[in-house]
Amino acid sequence: MIEKRKGACSIKDISTEILHQLNNGEIETANLTEWLAVDQKLLLENLLHQHHRAGYLKPVLKKVMELKKQTVNTVNEAIGIGLLDQVIKNKDEEWVSTLSVHKSDLVRCWAAYIIGKNNKLSLKERLQRMQDFASDQHFGVREICWMTVRSDIAKNLSETISVLSKWTTHENEYVRRFASESTRPRGVWCEHIAELKQNPGLGLEILEPLRADPSRYVQDSVGNWLNDASKSQPEFVIEICDEWLRESPTKETKYIVKKALRTIRK
Repeated sequence: MIEKRKGACSIKDISTEILHQLNNGEIETANLTEWLAVDQKLLLENLLHQHHRAGYLKPVLKKVMELKKQTVNTVNEAIGIGLLDQVIKNKDEEWVSTLSVHKSDLVRCWAAYIIGKNNKLSLKERLQRMQDFASDQHFGVREICWMTVRSDIAKNLSETISVLSKWTTHENEYVRRFASESTRPRGVWCEHIAELKQNPGLGLEILEPLRADPSRYVQDSVGNWLNDASKSQPEFVIEICDEWLRESPTKETKYIVKKALRTIRK
């Protein structure tokens, strides 16, 4: 296994050997370029043959072919949901544990969808199981995992905030970041949460403990959360930022506030 690779700057510069390993699930992607280059349908076929589940291939690919637009993210989700259908149909839940720790980051993303979209599990249980993906060392898995539960977060805001507020003191910065990123009012590449756009104060139970977080990764997420909110409730964001600067005049809080107010100050 090749570790700590820098990765090619363009798809055409990815070597045949590396592309073969990526599509065979032998290594994970090193950067966004490689993430975009993986043939997920080929990776799926190889995965299912390796795990003696070739019968899953046709129905899962059918999900992909039904997509109006095939992008890396839509294909990733379609495969994940297709695999979920097969896992439930074949009572194959044990296999999900294997996929959750697979060498390929894209396979781990599929596993996140299998869990995150499984309505046979309670939302609380899905969120708790998502913590392993939230703490994944790969950027792609961390981004996909919160997307898998985003729609249910929007529909069950009170319950979600109750669970995620406890994550804000977790020792792992990636887990803390999930609490903030998954509840952003507007978010990126995902549906908005209308309730938080209109009443962002509901999110303070998550934001307050993170207002001076030492991790820049978390700081960026909190700043972006408040910047989202500023587009519909600017006065609220200004008030919160002023309060934070009075009560926590640290360099971390100042960085978050600057990021939070960037739209307002344009």
